Amino acid sequence: MLLAFDTSSAAVTVALADPTSGEIAASSTTVDALRHGELLAPAIAAALEKAGCTPRDLTRIAVGVGPGPFTGLRVGLVTARTMADVLGIEVAGVCSLDVLARQSSLSLPVAVATDARRKEIYWALYDGPAADGSRRRLEGPAVDRPAEVAHVLSGLPVIGRGAVLYADVLGVADAEVVEYPSAEVLATGVATGTLEVVAPDPLYLRRPDVTMSGGPKSVLPN
Repeated sequence: MLLAFDTSSAAVTVALADPTSGEIAASSTTVDALRHGELLAPAIAAALEKAGCTPRDLTRIAVGVGPGPFTGLRVGLVTARTMADVLGIEVAGVCSLDVLARQSSLSLPVAVATDARRKEIYWALYDGPAADGSRRRLEGPAVDRPAEVAHVLSGLPVIGRGAVLYADVLGVADAEVVEYPSAEVLATGVATGTLEVVAPDPLYLRRPDVTMSGGPKSVLPN
C-alpha cells in the first residue's frame, strides 16, 4: 500500500491507496494549524485500521515537501523519513503546490497561492492540464507579499488558502476555492506518475522564525 500525507498547511491530510492504480482505501483531513504533531500519527493509525492494513503492508510513502511553515512541514517530513527508514521503503516527495494545482478541475492554466504567514504567500503558476490530468509548473515556487505578485497572477484562476486570505489583492472572484492540499490527490498522483516526484527535502523558501541564540552579550567595556 501507498501511504500519503501532507502537513505543509493548516491541514493534516492522510490517505492510503493502491500503489499501482491509486485507488483510495482510506483518507482523512483535519484543519488545525497548531496540532500537526498531535494529529498526524493518530490519523495514519486510523487510516491503516480502516483499510485493514499494518505498517508492514506499506510499500511506499508519499509526502508533501512544501513550501510551508517550518514547524508543520518538519512534522510530516520527519515522520515520513522515520517510517521509511524503519520499514525499509522509499519516500517520494512532492511539491505541495503541485498537489493543489492537480486538484483544480479547471481546463485552464491556474495559479496556486497558499498562506506563508507574515502577510505573505507561497505561489506558483501552472499550465493547463494534460490528457492524464497532470499540470506543468511554469514558474515558482516562490514567497512574496500578495501585492508584489498580483500582476503575475492577474487573469488566472487562483486556488489555495492565499486566494481566500487575499482575495481582494489578488483579484479573486467570489467562488468556492480549494484551500488545502489533498492526500488523496497526492497518493493517486504518485501512484499513477502524474505528479513529479522529488527528494523528501523541505521547501522552506525562507529562514525559520526561531533562530539560535548568538550567545550572551559581553557586559565588559570595550
